[in-house]
Amino acid sequence: MSARAELHVPVMLAETVALLAPALEAPDSAAEGCVLVDCTLGLGGHAHALLAACPEAQLIGLDRDPQALELARERLAEFADRITLIEAVYDELPAVLTRLGRPKVQGILLDLGVSSLQIDDAERGFAYAHDAPLDMRMGRQELTAAQVLNTYSRAELSRILRTYGEERYADRIAGRIVAERDREPFVTSGRLVQLLYDTVPAASRRTGGHPAKRTFQALRIEVNAELEALESALPSAIAALALHGRIAVLAYHSLEDRLVKQVLGLAARDRAPRDLPVVPAELRPELRLLTRGALRPSAAEVARNPRAASARLRAAVRISEMAAAG
Repeated sequence: MSARAELHVPVMLAETVALLAPALEAPDSAAEGCVLVDCTLGLGGHAHALLAACPEAQLIGLDRDPQALELARERLAEFADRITLIEAVYDELPAVLTRLGRPKVQGILLDLGVSSLQIDDAERGFAYAHDAPLDMRMGRQELTAAQVLNTYSRAELSRILRTYGEERYADRIAGRIVAERDREPFVTSGRLVQLLYDTVPAASRRTGGHPAKRTFQALRIEVNAELEALESALPSAIAALALHGRIAVLAYHSLEDRLVKQVLGLAARDRAPRDLPVVPAELRPELRLLTRGALRPSAAEVARNPRAASARLRAAVRISEMAAAG
């Protein structure tokens, strides 16, 4: 196993295994085989633990990052006969399952956000602590953070900073970016970080964390179309669950978590009019929520792994056979 994969610490590992393992051990799934889809494989930490805990489980691992897939393949080598790894974004899940002839699966995991592999590789430009090329691509797409900064209008920049970064000073920052790029295009992160230090008021820096955090988050989400992919992927993931199948989602910022909460919550409610005396089977809830609200990492875990601090874990189980068969 590579040193990088060995050092990787999966977030809320025990909680994730506890939520998903029952679906991968269920007797009624043994005949067709228990299949776990890890939609964001990364370095394979969660997948390794689940394969070890569930000896009958087969893994379909997706990741848009070819480097991550190779490192995960090394980490999961002991389970080589039980894994299928595919380069894909998680919103491509329906096409992947169709190609593999597996329309229904027993477990689905999405561990959202940027992976440790990407954060720790300074050359990819995800971390504002290092001066690096403004790239931020998780996969092979063409759009980079530099292109966003150098070609988007002030209004477009302000919108993504406000929407994806929840940046209070979005318009002020967008104005400074446009003024500075007219002088010289943005190429590396150091210049952007300095601009943010100069633009965000000192009082906000004292209480709101690093002034680059929200802007870098917004750029990363825009470059990788993360929220659009998630919005498409969640309903597809729910539709792919077999009866008693389980889905678990780890989110790391409020925009992701809000979307996960809404989609899972909607599927866990019936769709019948309130005055209907009997709810028809096709209008009954598809899911039952397994978490009351979002689970958060323990203080001990955050002390060991500060990157876990913002994590929120939600999970649900499919309870509607008719919806599962449809």
